[in-house]
Amino acid sequence: MKNLGNMLKQAQQMQAKMQEMQAELEAREVQGAAGGGMVTVTLNGKSELKSITIDPALMKEDEREVLEDLIKAAHADAKTRVEREMAEQMQKLTAGMPLPPGMKLPF
Repeated sequence: MKNLGNMLKQAQQMQAKMQEMQAELEAREVQGAAGGGMVTVTLNGKSELKSITIDPALMKEDEREVLEDLIKAAHADAKTRVEREMAEQMQKLTAGMPLPPGMKLPF
């Protein structure tokens, strides 16, 4: 039973650290870019769109489809970066804690 008590205590500590980490990540902003930086998208740690910056050279009527594609690509780049950063932080948080194979946090 002592092991179970220790595991519960570790789980509570990890939960507190996870909540702290999530709050920190939500406050961070991550940029994604496309078209050699002609379009940048900024997301917060919750993958919420904070801003879009578009190079004025793309503001031509005949560049509309290109611009739309670049916005989507920049958003995808930023989202990938947010997810990677979240995964890295979770790896640090759960280091040393035995989790079953395939189990990912947060649930």
